Amino acid sequence: MSYKSIFTIVTDPVVAASQLDTAVAVARREDAHLEVLCLGVDRTQTGYYYAGATAFIHQETIERAEEEAKAAEAWVRGRLGSEDIRWSVESAVAQLGAIGSLIGARARFADLVVLAKPYGPGRGQDAESIVEAALFDGQVPVLVVPDGVRELASTRRIVVAWNQSTEALTAIRRALPILRAADLVDITIIDPPTHGPERSDPGGQLSQMLARHGIKAEVSVLARTMPRVSDVINRHARETNADMVVMGAYGHSRFREAILGGATRHMLEMAEVSVLMAH
Repeated sequence: MSYKSIFTIVTDPVVAASQLDTAVAVARREDAHLEVLCLGVDRTQTGYYYAGATAFIHQETIERAEEEAKAAEAWVRGRLGSEDIRWSVESAVAQLGAIGSLIGARARFADLVVLAKPYGPGRGQDAESIVEAALFDGQVPVLVVPDGVRELASTRRIVVAWNQSTEALTAIRRALPILRAADLVDITIIDPPTHGPERSDPGGQLSQMLARHGIKAEVSVLARTMPRVSDVINRHARETNADMVVMGAYGHSRFREAILGGATRHMLEMAEVSVLMAH
């Protein structure tokens, strides 16, 4: 397994700098094609305007979104023009409520989606919606890149958050190309259940599976000494100088729409290194 199609979505060039650098680095290392979608988002809430104004405001916001998409596309073309990878770029416009269907339909044909962290300065609701759409509608692994992480040229040590769940195992399988390139994979288990199937050897079967892929792995069993599991994972990644965290993405359905669960959201809010998630 390898990544041959890398996909990223740009809405704001300022926010997208780190994610695009990372996407280029992954595409180069995997000899993959990088596909960039520059998205202009119409954030209008038509029900909030006075009678007669809806059509005018709708047209104005659509035109603004088109201008933003074209500006982002020009920036991407200038940024990628000198790169030695295969790439393509196009632009589109979507209303905030339609992001899920658009991104889901496009992301499903990618091997990996690379996105900026959806929380922080300059991020709006559309950033979280894009991550959710790729994970739940596209069913594709998403590599979330914090600000300041310029590229993914080296992944010497990777923390894998393991809790025996289907989501965690899915994320690990989807991350195999990156895990194989690491010097060490740290299978991190927090408060393993005393009566679970792995009670006598936490992480043992997963370590064996990874070893058969030529991956060097070790197991860290940690106590939950902080209120949130994500806090413990982030602290462990920081203390071990990890370059990345791999974990399952958890969510729940509300009005038939999958959204990020609280633990997943908090992990992305506090992440200091890149996080690869899959659902």
